[in-house]
Amino acid sequence: MTDAVRRSASRRKILLLAALFALPVIVAYALYFSGWRPASTGNHGELVQPVRPVTDATLTRLDGGPMRFSELHGKWTLLTFSAAECLKPCERNLYNMRQVIAAQGDKAGRVQSLLVVTDLKALELLRYAVKDYPGMRVIVGPPEAVAELARQFTLPASSPLDNLNRIYLVDPLGNFMMSYPADADPNGIRKDLARLLRASRVG
Repeated sequence: MTDAVRRSASRRKILLLAALFALPVIVAYALYFSGWRPASTGNHGELVQPVRPVTDATLTRLDGGPMRFSELHGKWTLLTFSAAECLKPCERNLYNMRQVIAAQGDKAGRVQSLLVVTDLKALELLRYAVKDYPGMRVIVGPPEAVAELARQFTLPASSPLDNLNRIYLVDPLGNFMMSYPADADPNGIRKDLARLLRASRVG
């Protein structure tokens, strides 16, 4: 093999290696500029980007005692809004939150649940409904503070007050970071929460 042939073969190898390294970058750029995006991410919930710090407020518990929202800091919080009559969507959310937390095993103590009541017309029914959920905090007022809290969880296409019956996730620092629609698979919520608990050094 002559020197010219060897140089030509060596040049082809170098060009081939360069093409192999450049190909992923070229494909990525092509996909990006064509408008393609992944159909889904590793999360089952809908991320809030950027996360929203929830403003502290003085609230009223179901037993009449005061509570500040900041008391929830330090743990992951699953939160839902509902009228006091707590119809089937509300019952489903409370049940799902309880099961998702219990499924975290020895990490369950790092998670808490909160029901924020938006309408007090059936308060006695609510007292009966929440007996099956010991440890869950229930906020019933004052109305102005509840309304302001609800506004902080408004999403681009919905509000917690429009009967979408979502479950919201607040991190241990008090940031609203993710939500789940009414028909969300509780197994997906469980997986998301388990992943966060493994990765997080807070809460």
